[in-house]
Amino acid sequence: MSPECLFCRIASGEIPADVVHSDDEVIVFRDVNPQAPTHVLAIPRRHVASAHALERGDDGLLGALFGALRATADAEGLGDGYRIVTNVGAAAGQSVEHLHLHLLGGRRLTWPPG
Repeated sequence: MSPECLFCRIASGEIPADVVHSDDEVIVFRDVNPQAPTHVLAIPRRHVASAHALERGDDGLLGALFGALRATADAEGLGDGYRIVTNVGAAAGQSVEHLHLHLLGGRRLTWPPG
């Protein structure tokens, strides 16, 4: 855990969030600035700066993140489709240096995204 990291503080419970899934490795919570009817963030409980910082041994963590997103998509009724996005670095729009995957759905999503 990184004490100055916003998402580490959410994962520890220090900062409240609208949590929709929680287990030993992952927490999923609603985005405070939603860009779709369903917009949640999935984060690892342990601090990982971004997808670029993942290492060879992190395959279990990735499985846990995607499994939590799949369960959340099912619970939110997103069977007709949804998008999972992660940004790496400020130039790509990463605003918090803690790996997080956005799940967006509940409306038609266009391509390219931006």
